[in-house]
Parts: sequence; C-alpha cells; structure tokens
Amino acid sequence: MSSIVVKEVTTKKMLKDFIKFQIDLYKDNPYFVPPMIFDELNFFDKKKNASLNQCDCICFLAYRDNKIVGRICGIYNPVYNAKINEKHLRYTCFDVIDDIEVSKALFAAIEKWGKEEYGLNKFDGPIGFTDMDRQGMLMEGFDIPGMSITNYNYPYYVRHMEELGFVKDVDWVEYKVMVPNEVDPRLERISSMLMNRRGYKLVNFKNKKEIKKRLYDIFDAYNKAFEPLHGVIPLTRAHMDAYYNQYISLLDLKYIKVVEDENKNIVAVGILAPSLTEALQKNKGRLFPFGWIPLLKALKHPRILDMYIIGVMPEYQGLGINSIIMLDVLKQAIEDKIEFAETGPELVENEKVQAQ
Repeated sequence: MSSIVVKEVTTKKMLKDFIKFQIDLYKDNPYFVPPMIFDELNFFDKKKNASLNQCDCICFLAYRDNKIVGRICGIYNPVYNAKINEKHLRYTCFDVIDDIEVSKALFAAIEKWGKEEYGLNKFDGPIGFTDMDRQGMLMEGFDIPGMSITNYNYPYYVRHMEELGFVKDVDWVEYKVMVPNEVDPRLERISSMLMNRRGYKLVNFKNKKEIKKRLYDIFDAYNKAFEPLHGVIPLTRAHMDAYYNQYISLLDLKYIKVVEDENKNIVAVGILAPSLTEALQKNKGRLFPFGWIPLLKALKHPRILDMYIIGVMPEYQGLGINSIIMLDVLKQAIEDKIEFAETGPELVENEKVQAQ
C-alpha cells in the first residue's frame, strides 16, 4: 500500500478541498447533514470568525496516491486553557476513511504543531473554538438524521479513537421533544404565578432592530448561564456581533424569548429555530443556483424546531423561570402545527436542563 502524505492547508483551493472532502465522504449517507459551504469558509476567515482574534488553528489534509483520504484541524484556545489551567490542544473537522494509519498521521501532524508552537500536551475534541461551534463525536444513533448544528460520523471513528488511545471525557445527549395537543395546566399555573407574584416578564421581539438593541444583554445572560459547562468560554462582543449577522436571517422571531426581572434585567433566554436538516440534505450545502429554495421552504413552513439555547442565569435556576419560556414556545408550536423539537447536545451531567 502506498504511503500517506500529510500537508498543511495553505491555499484557498486546499481549503475548499478540505471542506468538500467531508461532503464527498458522506454523499451516500442518508443521515449526514451537509454544512453550508460558505459557512465553513467563514469559519476559517479572520474577518468573519471572531474566535480567530484570540485563537490559532492549523488544518491538514492527508493524501494517498494524490487522493484526499482525511482531514483535521488543530486549535489553540488560550482563553479556555487559562480557565482550566491546562494545556489542551483542541481538534475539530476530523474526517477520515476507514484506515487507522490515516488517523494516526493526522493526529501526529496536529500534535507536532501543538507541542512545538504552544507546548500543548493534551488532546480535547472534537470541539471548535467556542461552545457555539459543533462539538462531540457520535457514539450511537448513527441511523438518525443529525441537526444542522451537530457533528455526524461513521461508527468506525469510535474504533479509531480507541486504537489511538483516546478515552471519553464527557457525554452529550440529544432529545426529541414531541409537541402535545394542548398545554399542561400545571405549566400555566407556574408561569402565571411567577409573572404575577414575582414580577417576571416575558419579552417577545417584533423586529430585528429590537433584538439588536438587546443583543449584548442576551449573550451576557448566555455567558453566565453556560459558564460552568464543559468547553465553554465567554463570548466577546465581536462573537456576539458575528453570530447575530450569521444567524439572524435563519431565526423566526416568534421563537426568540427572554424573561426579565422587575428591573428589566434579562434572567433567562430561549432561542429556537426551524430545522434546516432536510433542506441542507437536499441542497448539499450549496446555496446556488437552487439551494435556497428548500431553505426558504424550511424557514417559512417548519415541521420541526431546533432548540439552540435554553438558559437561565445561575442565581435564578431552580425557580421555574424556564416554564415561562416553555409555555409560550409550546403555545406557538401548537398553533404552527410543529410536530416536535430537537434539542442540541446536552451534557449528561446537566441535570437541570434535562429536568426541564
């Protein structure tokens, strides 16, 4: 068998090959959800990805007989390493054919970079620059379509990781939440009590300008709610602006909710969006010439919702404030004839969100 050659991605053409390899690898898999190609390009663009102002990364492609057989990206995140007081080398965008030698060569490449450039001594991944990027490796559920915000991989990836000596760090789980025919009266009572007796208020947004005005307040609440969780670093103002520009066109204002206290401080945030899974599978990650059509249909007539963020400020957790958001979301979902919602990855140890 011919040898494996690993090359650093240094040109725009190589970056496009890096992105396209994943789509080609899974082209016949009915459960894989292709990313939007322009989003992937923006991920590695310093002008578009605010994380590259505080992190460094390197991408490699593996070749055999001049054919791409694997890819990987190594990330140095000094903010997170300072938070946990360790020297982690994050990795992401790991995709490979079923050949352990290719996986060995790819990890050897980023390990060499991490040690020589930054003195890193421990792998952590798959995980991106922040908690808002895709993270985690699929361990089961390979016959279920993923979400547009989650990773998918073949079952042999798990075997590769075990052979390379990796061990599990944490578990994430995802849930399908069926929309009932009617709202549970108990939810109505809890929500009403909190608003009438405790002075909490549900805020809905009429237009994007209203969201823009409260953008930093919303993400500041997110930072505080998620700060204790694995892999999380505080989002900067640059991150917040970038996420607003990237995702606001995909969001339905009916499913963006915040709860304020009597002083108009945001204490809870809920962000859901129409699922893009089926649309992205149809357009293969391309917007043109006709890839926008299934996306538009998914946004205008959703059957499924993706739950992006449900977060409550730490000092307000356990009071039932999340019920205010869930009640309003459920009423809207019933009205819109939504079939079910899918949660994003949740840490197994995050019992509070699972109880919710």
